[in-house]
Amino acid sequence: MAITDFFAGEIATELLKQLFMISAKAWKYKSVAERLIDLIEDIQPTIKEIQYSGVELPPHRQAQIGMLSNTLEKGKKLTEKVLSARRWNVYRQLTLARKMEKLEKDISNFLKNQILTHILADVHLLRANSDVRFDRVDRSLEMMTEHLGSMKIGGGGMIREAMKIAEATMEIEMGNEEEKFGVGLEIGKRKVKKMMFSAERGLIGISGMGGVGKTTLARELERDVEVQCHFENKVLFLTVSQSPMLEELRAHIWAFVSGYEGVNPVPNWNLQYEGGVKTQKLVILDDVWTREALDCLTFNIPGCTTLVVSRSKLTEPKATYDVEVLREDEALSLFCLCAFGQKTIPPGFDKSMVEQVAGECKGLPLALKVTGASLKDRPEMYWKGALQRLQKGEPADESHETRLLHQMEASLENLDPTTRECFLDLGAFPEDRKIPVDVLINMWIEIHDLEEAIAFATLVDLSHKNLLTLGKDPRLGSSYASYYDVFVTQHDVLRDLALHLSNKGKVNIRKRLLMPKREKALPKEWGRNIDEPYRAQIVSIHTEEMDEMGWSDFEMDFPKAEILILNFSSDKYVLPPFITKMSKLRVLVIINNGMSPAVLHDFSIFANLSYLRTLWLERVHVPELYNTTVPLKKLHKMSLILCKINNSFDQTGVDISNLFPKLADLTIDHCDDLVSLPSSICGMTSLNSLSITNCPRLSELPKNLSKLQALEILRLYACLELKALPVEICELPKLKYLDISQCVNLSCLPEEIGKLRTLEKIDMRECFFSDRLSSAVSLESLRHVICDKDVAFIWEEVEKAVPGLKIEAAEKCFSLDWLDE
Repeated sequence: MAITDFFAGEIATELLKQLFMISAKAWKYKSVAERLIDLIEDIQPTIKEIQYSGVELPPHRQAQIGMLSNTLEKGKKLTEKVLSARRWNVYRQLTLARKMEKLEKDISNFLKNQILTHILADVHLLRANSDVRFDRVDRSLEMMTEHLGSMKIGGGGMIREAMKIAEATMEIEMGNEEEKFGVGLEIGKRKVKKMMFSAERGLIGISGMGGVGKTTLARELERDVEVQCHFENKVLFLTVSQSPMLEELRAHIWAFVSGYEGVNPVPNWNLQYEGGVKTQKLVILDDVWTREALDCLTFNIPGCTTLVVSRSKLTEPKATYDVEVLREDEALSLFCLCAFGQKTIPPGFDKSMVEQVAGECKGLPLALKVTGASLKDRPEMYWKGALQRLQKGEPADESHETRLLHQMEASLENLDPTTRECFLDLGAFPEDRKIPVDVLINMWIEIHDLEEAIAFATLVDLSHKNLLTLGKDPRLGSSYASYYDVFVTQHDVLRDLALHLSNKGKVNIRKRLLMPKREKALPKEWGRNIDEPYRAQIVSIHTEEMDEMGWSDFEMDFPKAEILILNFSSDKYVLPPFITKMSKLRVLVIINNGMSPAVLHDFSIFANLSYLRTLWLERVHVPELYNTTVPLKKLHKMSLILCKINNSFDQTGVDISNLFPKLADLTIDHCDDLVSLPSSICGMTSLNSLSITNCPRLSELPKNLSKLQALEILRLYACLELKALPVEICELPKLKYLDISQCVNLSCLPEEIGKLRTLEKIDMRECFFSDRLSSAVSLESLRHVICDKDVAFIWEEVEKAVPGLKIEAAEKCFSLDWLDE
């Protein structure tokens, strides 16, 4: 029997299970899933007979089975994507539905050729011819058994042990050059894998101090396990954090291990689960802080293993791997890599001093990387000063956690004052959450008086110094890039450092008033000092649901507050009354981390925010606007992310341009109930950038767009129902960038597109145009067009007519023909 025969049978079985789940719960795919079930059930008996025949098929038949196996394997991966797809991502749902239909067509075409029938006939013939050789095979097996017996290893045991040894000793290639050092990580992986093998169903742990590399180890295990047969495509990695949203995490884990979404309430974890898929799965819970949180998120389901990553030992000692600090030689290699770009000390550099500085980091990977990066390209005299600061920073408390904070605090002295302040600002965001780059950039522009380009350069500088992790996105830093859906992350120890430095001194005199973790109410310490004003410029609050009573004990005065960040997890939220006393507030960020949009109460307090320049609303119901609404006369930028618009812009007689007379940048992203834009939006003569993205129900744009005389950037990507652009768009005198990518129902550009003499860049990925653009040869400023390969031909004449024009054939975000590979 060929390997392909075996996999075809196994994959068909797994694919059937997942198709049944899709048919039961995903109505959008129900009909195609049921047709696929009928097809696969028809061929399954034939596949099984071939699978268990014991016959070695000729190469051409193996190739044909291989074709079927590959198609079924791709179908299996496709069904996994369908089961995990978010309901709000309509574009994703559409592309997956098309792929399901393509899968059905491929399998149907394969069966029409009756290839399986021909293969089965060959099997019967080969089986008959092979009977005469069975005696010879039996004698060979007896000889093999005797040979194995002499090795004192049982046949099955030998194979099982060989697999374990191969798993444990395989060569590990790290993806990040900074992490290619020593053998410590390899040893850790081998030990944790050994625990996995011995704990077929159960709980194992990785523990160690912050910054020692626990998450790196867990991520590498995730990658390794995903490519091995034991948990193939069956790994879930979740960050729990110090302020976990336990119900949401429980629901996520339950959907993963059982295959059923939307179950409410989630069943008792201690019950034996008898349904769902019985293949092995691995759940990795990173950054777990308490035993209570762990008990809430662990379960007793056959075939599942949970790996817990924590600073504390939350699992049984025999099932816990303690991550140790690096050996001296390993630590020096990592330090040199960050400081010099190589793993050794450069010739001529003071070897003793480098070893002393690295030694002060006590083998902690994070401290080595941060300290090394802070000294890169510095002269030796600077190194001497850094060594003295590190040596003086040793506290009386000898705990590794405290030492790590003090060592990295010394590294911050190498930053210029503005960059240091920007680093400290990162403590205003919740732990283990992605921080929108757009929010950071706007904060720094307002509070540190930076230009946008300088603010972005500061972000990159902090990333180079390993003080934050900048998300890898091809748009980042490019012309006309948008940052509202690009993020940065930060190690929790670095966040601890920012909080440690920001929370020094009496609460009323701190420059930043920050909550370290999510609480049910504000810290009591804040309420004890309400008799005197607070000097904080940045205020960050992270709570659950808040009502009037929750704010009653905190009648605080913030005369200097310029930035307010409200993070909460609830479906309703009363805004803090002390906002009315924030007369200098310039940036307001409201983010709901709950599962559904929240209703905001007391929105009338916005009347007092006369200096507000930036407003970010995420996952909330946008309040209705009326002519009586007090205008925000200085509002420069407004972002509505994952919000419910609720006809806020559709009120008869409401002139939005009067409510936001200075608005220059409007972003509406992932708002699935936005159907149209009001015509009054075209009265915003100061509007420079308009981004309406991932709004699947937006079907048309206002006809009077030409009134936006200052508009330079127009983004409309992933608006699936948008069928045409108004011809008035060609009258925009300053338009430089047009993004219509993933507008799959858009069939053409306006014929008079050539009038846009200032247009420099067009992004039209996954727009299926067929007509050439005769007037486009007049686009004299055009420098860059991004489109799919199969529509690049419409720009051939333009490319000849416009000097320096680049036509970029881009990769599709969600290719519809991957099944042809």
